[in-house]
Amino acid sequence: MPAISPLPLDALPSALREEIDGRVAARTLSSTLPVQIWARRPEAATAWVRLLAALNEGALLDERLRELVRLRIAAFTRCRTCRAARKSDTVSEDEIACLSPDDQQFTPRERAALRYADLFCVDWLGVDDATYAGLAEHFTVEEIVELQMFTAMMLAGGRLAFVQRGWADDELPPVLGDEPPA
Repeated sequence: MPAISPLPLDALPSALREEIDGRVAARTLSSTLPVQIWARRPEAATAWVRLLAALNEGALLDERLRELVRLRIAAFTRCRTCRAARKSDTVSEDEIACLSPDDQQFTPRERAALRYADLFCVDWLGVDDATYAGLAEHFTVEEIVELQMFTAMMLAGGRLAFVQRGWADDELPPVLGDEPPA
């Protein structure tokens, strides 16, 4: 049960409701419940949802890479909604089961993004010049900035949904691997 009561969808301001509907249709949002909690601050909730749209629906980074990064971060945040949701059909359950930045089944570009996501989550002080040099081998400057923003949004959103208990247990399938990655 959420820590803060979500507002009913029909009670939300029309601008926020339209953003939510559009993001659900685009698979950017897999659950409306966290946004219904954030709707107690409708302008901020609308801005958050619009930024999610910009980082997903107008993205420079491809869908598969974003989904790999999102799911890797979900392992750290332990957000049930984030871990259970699938935003893309381009990543298989077998790939998710061994989602590691060192796994050779992923492309060098994907591994670089996954390594960055790991650092961002657990050792942000370790993001150094060598990290940027490694990213520059696979990404443009604009893509690196987008990766940073996307990673930040996924980490912040997952942690926020987790601490607010922003999921309904009856909406989600069981999620394996309750332990965060080593």
